[in-house]
Parts: sequence; structure tokens; C-alpha cells
Amino acid sequence: MPVLLSERCETMKEADIRKYAELMKELELTGLEITEGDSKVRLERGLPAPVKETVYSVPEAGLPAPVPAEPQDYISVKSPVVGVFYAASAENADPYVSVGDRVKKGQVLCIVEAMKLMNEIVAEEDGVIAEVCVTDGQVVEYGTELFHIKR
Repeated sequence: MPVLLSERCETMKEADIRKYAELMKELELTGLEITEGDSKVRLERGLPAPVKETVYSVPEAGLPAPVPAEPQDYISVKSPVVGVFYAASAENADPYVSVGDRVKKGQVLCIVEAMKLMNEIVAEEDGVIAEVCVTDGQVVEYGTELFHIKR
């Protein structure tokens, strides 16, 4: 609700003031000063604070809260550096791996270029490529998931 502060408001009508207050609300203004003849009115309003919803999980009495775990049937291959992800060794070459490919421990999965150095990312375990999480040429951060490998 607008707060009305006035110096001399004898000639300004309440209907006009309400009109200006509605205009402030519509335009999301926090302050407005109107001068008509020798009357001067300043309207100010505070915006309501945003409501932040917080959800709490309460474990059953005597039981520790569950800890989210990474799925045990997948291995997440993450970028060890900040750089550019390349799925293939050259622009027109086939990608090192695709979804559904069986990979062996030590097999090259992709390249992440960091500061002009080409870093080969290799599989740490045998498995099948379940998902390629990034696109060719995408800039990746340290820890960005690159692949999910099904054990």
C-alpha cells in the first residue's frame, strides 16, 4: 500500500492521489513526486519482500538422514580441467565413442583442450557408454560430467 507524504495537499483530490498510486503499482515504481500548481505530493511505497520457500526433510526418529548417492550401476566421467571438449581427434573424424559403444579401461573417450594442450580423457573402468553429457566444442569446467558409463 502506498505511503502518502505531502507538504501542501489542500487542492489535490484524493481520487487523483489514488490514480497516481495505482500508476506506481502498475509501473512498479517505488517513488513518485507530483507538483500541480502550488501543491506538491510525494508518494513512496516499499515492495514486499520476496517469499523464499524452504523445504526441510526430517528423518524418522532415531534414524540418520539418508545421504544421496551416485547410482552404483553408472560411472560418471568428469573433466579434470577447464577447457574445450572435443569428441573426435579432428573436425571431420568419427567421435572416439558414441552411446552404446563398449569401452575398455584406458581407452580414449575424448579430448579436453586446455591452454593449447590436448588432454586425452580415458575410461577408468570397462563398460558401455550410456550417455554423452556435453556437445562437441562445448567449454567445460573442472568437474563437468562428460560421460555416463554403465558398468
